[in-house]
Amino acid sequence: MNGIALPAVLGVLILGVLAVRAWAVMRAERGGRPGTDPGEGDHRIRSEYFSGGGGGGETTEYTVPKDPQAYARLFVPKDKTDKSKG
Repeated sequence: MNGIALPAVLGVLILGVLAVRAWAVMRAERGGRPGTDPGEGDHRIRSEYFSGGGGGGETTEYTVPKDPQAYARLFVPKDKTDKSKG
């Protein structure tokens, strides 16, 4: 074998293992629903950003309702009026 054959064979083997693993994970997750079930309460999402070095950064926490209808209402402007009631 020349100098490039061994790395090429190892690369193909690694890609093969990754492909088999990805196929197994997809097969195991088939039929399951993504996300969480709707319900009462909220999810809390925390976002952190640090610029590095000696200073600065930002931490923000978001509250997202579990109910899809309540979540959709967050995007309706406050001054929205129903034009059909005229």
